[in-house]
Amino acid sequence: MGKNRNLKPVSMAVKLMCLGALTTAPAHIAFANDEAIEKIEVTGSRIMREGAIAPSPVSVLSGQDLVNTGALNIGEALNKLPSLKPTFGMQNSGRFIGTSGLNVLDLRGMGEDRTLVLVNGKRHVASSGGSALVDTNTIPTAWVDRVEVITGGASAIYGADAVTGVVNFILKKNIEGFSVAATHGEAENSDYDNQKFSISFGQDFSDGRGNFGISYEFATQSRLNALDNEFTNHAVRELTNFERDPNRPDALDNPDEKFYDNAGFFNLTESGVFNAGGIYYTFNEDGSPRPMQLDYNKLDGLACVDCEFLNLRKFTEIQPSFDRHIVNFKTNYDINDDTNIYLEGKFASIESENWGQPSFHTRSGITLSRDNAFLHPQTAQIMDSTLDDEGNPLTALRINRFNEDIGRRFEISTRETTRFVLGIEGVVAEDWDYEVFLNSGTTEIERANHNNLVRPNFQAAIDAVFDDNGNVVCRDAQARANGCEPMDIMGFNRPSQESINYVNTVSVGTVKVEQLNAGASLANGGLFELPAGPVGVAFGVEYREEKSRQREDENAKSGETFFNSLGEDEGEYDVSEVFFETSIPLLGDVLLVDTLTLELASRYADYSTVGDVTSWKVGLDWQVYDDLRFRSTLAEAIRAPNIGELFGATSETFYGVDDPCRVKNLNQVTGATQEQRKANCAALGVPAGFDDSYDSARIRGAQSGNKELTPEESTSYTIGAVFTPEFVDGLTFTVDYWNIELEDSISYVLSQQIVNRCVDAQSIDNQYCALITRADDGRMTLIKNTALNIAKQKSSGVDFEINYDVKTSLGDFKTRLMATRLIERQRFPFQDEVNEFEEYAGVDTEPSWSGALDIGYEYENVFASWKMRYVEKTSRFRPDELEKNPNPSNHMEWPTYIVTDISGGYNFDNGMSVKLGIDNLFNKEMIKYTTGTTLEGGTYDNIGRFGYVQLSYKF
Repeated sequence: MGKNRNLKPVSMAVKLMCLGALTTAPAHIAFANDEAIEKIEVTGSRIMREGAIAPSPVSVLSGQDLVNTGALNIGEALNKLPSLKPTFGMQNSGRFIGTSGLNVLDLRGMGEDRTLVLVNGKRHVASSGGSALVDTNTIPTAWVDRVEVITGGASAIYGADAVTGVVNFILKKNIEGFSVAATHGEAENSDYDNQKFSISFGQDFSDGRGNFGISYEFATQSRLNALDNEFTNHAVRELTNFERDPNRPDALDNPDEKFYDNAGFFNLTESGVFNAGGIYYTFNEDGSPRPMQLDYNKLDGLACVDCEFLNLRKFTEIQPSFDRHIVNFKTNYDINDDTNIYLEGKFASIESENWGQPSFHTRSGITLSRDNAFLHPQTAQIMDSTLDDEGNPLTALRINRFNEDIGRRFEISTRETTRFVLGIEGVVAEDWDYEVFLNSGTTEIERANHNNLVRPNFQAAIDAVFDDNGNVVCRDAQARANGCEPMDIMGFNRPSQESINYVNTVSVGTVKVEQLNAGASLANGGLFELPAGPVGVAFGVEYREEKSRQREDENAKSGETFFNSLGEDEGEYDVSEVFFETSIPLLGDVLLVDTLTLELASRYADYSTVGDVTSWKVGLDWQVYDDLRFRSTLAEAIRAPNIGELFGATSETFYGVDDPCRVKNLNQVTGATQEQRKANCAALGVPAGFDDSYDSARIRGAQSGNKELTPEESTSYTIGAVFTPEFVDGLTFTVDYWNIELEDSISYVLSQQIVNRCVDAQSIDNQYCALITRADDGRMTLIKNTALNIAKQKSSGVDFEINYDVKTSLGDFKTRLMATRLIERQRFPFQDEVNEFEEYAGVDTEPSWSGALDIGYEYENVFASWKMRYVEKTSRFRPDELEKNPNPSNHMEWPTYIVTDISGGYNFDNGMSVKLGIDNLFNKEMIKYTTGTTLEGGTYDNIGRFGYVQLSYKF
């Protein structure tokens, strides 16, 4: 960076920082003691300015504050901020295939693909195939100087994906000295623990003209099962309210469903279940049958209460095992006073192991013939004495089974990321700041799914008969020739290890993501003078290539395994861009106007996939006087569809829906709506009295991308103010209203909306019924879905921030309060239907009020911190859902949630430091209806009180 000829003292720089950023925490921006500063680039603008006056609302958080926790990475800390939704944190990252261990940021909760993550203002290669998602686990926490978060469309400055905003990780420019730190933490409620270790070294060379640094970081955590933590070791399930009074259908104390303790699955167990003559049987360890212990008046679909049941939490991992290794290198060198060349390199290896459920068979079940060799005589007797619908003895038995003894499925995901940035920056023609860079990154992913059941092998193995010599063999001769081993599944632990080895496999999928990004820019903060001040400009060009390729094992592609049948996504695109930005002072030094500055920015992009698009931004900055500043921005941003959305091959997924043709749902609507729904259900072949429930992930879906997609477009505006009263030294108060509207949103029609719109139409001859396949008995077996530019989103709210730093004779205090009032979070599933929307503000993980309070303290060598996170209570159900049904459950809301973390330590004079901390100091418990592993439960801590100690050394 070149030298600025008109240098300002530090005190002026810090004051301007306070005034300039609507949500800036200036106390966390460190400058050298009383040294002059150079021009600075702040997130949201490429114009270098003295004092770092931000052209848009920017929140600034120091890296040191963010890692002051027992969490493994900086993303875990960021996800606790009010402006971010915990869509993918460590505890709820295993919801989908291949996502375990990811920590992805979702600003404003409008979709993680719409938050642009940068490192030093430059793009970062994605961590997930076909997407732009950046795993914050790959960010070197020891080198993070600060994190800047900007709200609203920033596409004009940084390009696509910045629809809801930007999170920019700013790394330290120069690394000096040697530092090492080791942290160990343990939970009070369980055996969960984690460890972190980092080592860094850097120094100047060539008489201070150059600097280099190298670091290594390691982090690991143990896996934690739901039944091993007192927060989650419950057996609860939401079932039909068996005591419901039909005469008071809408009374709040008479809900349709209730959460029951001591409840779970009865018709799906590890030993196997079958129904004969209306009686449910299971198997003893010796393979003999016995009637199940059930109250037949308290059965709901597959589940029951106060009965013999399976608790699914036995197979829920609330924390995956996780290992992270990161090696970082960086260097920069001043060729002369006006030219600096730099190189950054990184290698990150991350492995996450997530255990899930075993394979299972329900609905269609497992069919065994009467001549099965493993059939117990008592089971044969039951079959012979039970008549089918035609009055004949049963010739086959249908068994539902949870195959724990065949092998619990688990997934090991390994992600290796390599990234290099080479650039040169400086000053030309005395006043022009320039930069030219090349940014290259690659992520290689291997996903191994263990104990994946091979369906044809399983069917052959369980079809066991006696051969002519009385030996038990597989019936199918071809299967025998291929090594088939007969399997006994009538009773827990009945399958032999040989048969288990025959039916299970390991399915391996690989992904390679590549990014190449090059750019050049010129900026001048004082191109020429107007009466009100200097005009600033910045302009430049960028080129970017994105590639993604996914490969799957043949057995996974074919759909012959229990694992989802995945398509092999492959695609690429490139984009060429030009951008321009200017800052024009309109007025200055007049009544009530210290300065009035107009900010303009525009970016033109030409995509190889969707053609040319343009984004822009207009901003107005009004400094009333030294203590008060107002600011507003208006921007139009775009997001081009990513590779997965465009080129995604048809893949198998599973949907959880509540069939509107169930008798209970038919009875919840009245009048003409009920008659229409009944008629359509009958026309679809659903029998009267149908009450088959579809629990989570039970209906197959076929989901694919769409090459005809067009870019998403968003319009956002912000209006805010900053108040830094001179009469209260160290106090900064900011308030910022933001509004984001997204149109042509790329989305999949929700499975529940597909089935509802099918049966509630005038007839079944509609586009939604065409997406659904039903079996002869009326059960849904397949729902098709395709990415479309069909939806719309609107979100608005107000951010508040108070920073107050005070020095006393008893020590120095730094206080920051950040809060968000979410006014609306509307999703329009079909953007043309402007009156039909879903309101999420105040629902699930999107509270109307949320906040975070941090208090730091230092006195000589002693330091301490106190953090509190507040989440206001939310509803479990949207307003539109409650309009249709005011009392769906006895669990209507998530309660207010407050968690407190503390830490403290001592810095010794020899460079040693020791810190002790406790996260969740008061052991705040989650509501027992959640394990914290879902999207809705990701807000809540599922570990409990967690203590850690850190030892570090610097010189």
